[in-house]
Amino acid sequence: MRDATPVFDHDFRSDAKAIAVPYGVHDLGANRGHIFVGTSHDTPQYAVASVTRWWKADGCLRYPDSSRVLVLADNGGSNGSRCRAWKYELEKMLADPHRLEITVCHYPSGASKWNPIEHQLFSQINIIPHEVMPAWNYTIAPSARKM
Repeated sequence: MRDATPVFDHDFRSDAKAIAVPYGVHDLGANRGHIFVGTSHDTPQYAVASVTRWWKADGCLRYPDSSRVLVLADNGGSNGSRCRAWKYELEKMLADPHRLEITVCHYPSGASKWNPIEHQLFSQINIIPHEVMPAWNYTIAPSARKM
């Protein structure tokens, strides 16, 4: 008779070594996506840092003459329409340093299912099970299929 592998029957954040926080930027014009995974919390600073990283790595190269950026965002969490820190960080980290006019349009509450990032970017992530305890150990990787 084999002994059962001890497992936790609940996930407690206090027991976690880190929390994976995905944030995606989907460039609709170029049909390219970027996923940033942090290990802290979903904060306005993290959300804006992700958008700023996209701008520095790809956006400014792809759109060198652009003086404006349109951001389509869900209406909750770190980038909600009522979140003043999100607006402040956008100005501080993206608009002012890069001389960009930023327009943010929020999806209505409960309408994030129509956000293209959910279907075209996050759906492309594969979960690769590990050989040891594949139900609990896995790697998240982009799929081989081009977007």
